[in-house]
Order: sequence, then C-alpha cells, then structure tokens
Amino acid sequence: MRLLAAFLLWVLATVALAVAVPATWAQHNLVDRDGYSALATSAAKDPAVQQAMAAALTSQLMTLSANAGYSSADVNETLLNGAARAYTSGDAFPGQFALANQVAHRWLFTDSVGVSDASGRWEIDLSPMLADSSFQQTLADYGIKAPETLQIPLTENISQSLRPGKFREVSKWGPWVSVGTAVLAGVFALLTLAVARRRGKALGALGVSALVVGAAGWAGIEVGRRYVDDGLAATPADVRNVAGAMVDHAIGSLHLWLNLTIAAGAALVLFGVLVSMVGGLRRT
Repeated sequence: MRLLAAFLLWVLATVALAVAVPATWAQHNLVDRDGYSALATSAAKDPAVQQAMAAALTSQLMTLSANAGYSSADVNETLLNGAARAYTSGDAFPGQFALANQVAHRWLFTDSVGVSDASGRWEIDLSPMLADSSFQQTLADYGIKAPETLQIPLTENISQSLRPGKFREVSKWGPWVSVGTAVLAGVFALLTLAVARRRGKALGALGVSALVVGAAGWAGIEVGRRYVDDGLAATPADVRNVAGAMVDHAIGSLHLWLNLTIAAGAALVLFGVLVSMVGGLRRT
C-alpha cells in the first residue's frame, strides 16, 4: 500500500512540476509587465533583434522619404540603414524598445491602451525611436521631419487571435497558477519522501521527474514554435522578423529554466544514489 501511495504521490509531483516550470517562467517573463519589460530590454541587446529592428526602421524611413517627395533613387537606403543600425546598437534603444513592448503588453493583457486603427488592426507608435538623435541629422539632410506619431500596423488584417485584452484572464489567474502549482509540486514531493520506504530511491525518482519535465519542455517548445510561427504569419514582414527574433530570445530564456530543471534532476538522482548506498552500508 505504501508503495502504491508513494507512486501516486510521485506522479502528482511530476505533473505539478511539469505545469509549474513553464507557468512560473511565463508569469515571470511574459505575464508580469515588469518581467516582460526586462525580457524586452534583454532582447534588445541581442544582435538578431537589433538587426531586425533596424530593417523595420529603415523601411519606415524610406516610407517617410517617399511621402516627402523623394524617389528611391534620391534616398540612400544604405545610409538610412546605417543610422538605424547605429541607433539599435546604442544605449538608448533597449529602454525605448522596452517601452514600445509595454504598450503592446497592456493592449493584450489589460486593453487599457487603445493601439488599434480604425479597422481594428493592432498598431504601435515608433515615433520615439525616429526622434532619437541618431536619426535627426540623417533625416535633416533629406529635409525630412520626423512625425510626432508614427503608427505602424503589427497585423496585416483584423486578427481574431490577437485582439485587445485577449490575455486579460491570464493576467488574473497566472500568479495563482504559477504559485499554486509550485507549492503543490513541493508538497507532493515531500509527501512522496515521507511515504516511501526508502528515501534514496524516492529522491532518485523525484530527480527523474525533473529530468522528464526538462526534456518534455524542450520537446514542447519545438511543437509550440510552429503555432507561434502561424500566428506571426499575420504580421508584416518587418514586424515578423522583429517578433521572430524576440521569440527566439524568449525561447533561449525558457531553455535556461529547463536546463536548470534538468541539472537539479540530475543532482537529485546522484544524491538519491548516494543516500541509497549509505543506507545499504548501514544495513550491512
């Protein structure tokens, strides 16, 4: 009976841990506004994100030039892209990139900020970036004045999957889920140790749980990435490149959490083996 009870508690601990790790990561890095802002700031230091954002800004600068009456032959796109690259690799970019992402975060999680155009497409204002001193002289050379607002659509069409306040319930229940599952995982793990006849084997089994959860998380990311790519397909090419680079950065962060879970699992397995060996020596 104790063996069956220990097995059931181990299964429950494994399931709770499988939910707790991604839920806690998502709450810390995506649902929480400050955590998401920190993630965006960190992502802005990634060369892939910088390059994608520079391309997006260059596209907007070319559009501004065309609106000012210049043809593509009159404007040196390489020069504009150089200015954009200088900006995205500079100190001002991470903070402004984080602020732009905070607006999008509020739109998705609270719907407290209206960033939709008349047709309902999700859009964002890039004018603070174009107002940076890195651009001003370049724009002035062409007689172009950066607009006070520059709203660009983040979706090609009205999106049913991305709408104002879509994740409002997630922001409400996310903290409870992340904390609750983490507590349950700990409680079930302790109960497993308390019920098991041999502590060493129970510790090893809990280590295996962490190894399984970490490996399953890696596999789950590969499956989930396809759905993310499908969602990004509704965005313009420049925006899709920026979002794709940021998703890669976020996946790297989640990989780190999963790697730490796997490392903790391996440590528990080794500790369980050690405890079992010591227990065996004592019995002899």
